[in-house]
Amino acid sequence: MPTIKELSNGFRFFFFSFDCNEPLHVHVSKESKICKFWVEPLSLAKNHGFSSKELNAIYKVIQLESNLIKSYWYEHCGQ
Repeated sequence: MPTIKELSNGFRFFFFSFDCNEPLHVHVSKESKICKFWVEPLSLAKNHGFSSKELNAIYKVIQLESNLIKSYWYEHCGQ
């Protein structure tokens, strides 16, 4: 389960190896909360516990760091 260590902001950004057959996305967790965002186009796929405020903060991080997220995805999952 690769983690993008350069991203934090209090959240953990990561991928599941078995998800590589899905479109480009990233999972985000904090404490017992977890969500999944599609990266292209950027949109929320699933949310379990995050508030709207937290989701907006996560959205902004993904938007700003999409190139980094993509590079980790392609390094791990290939193209």
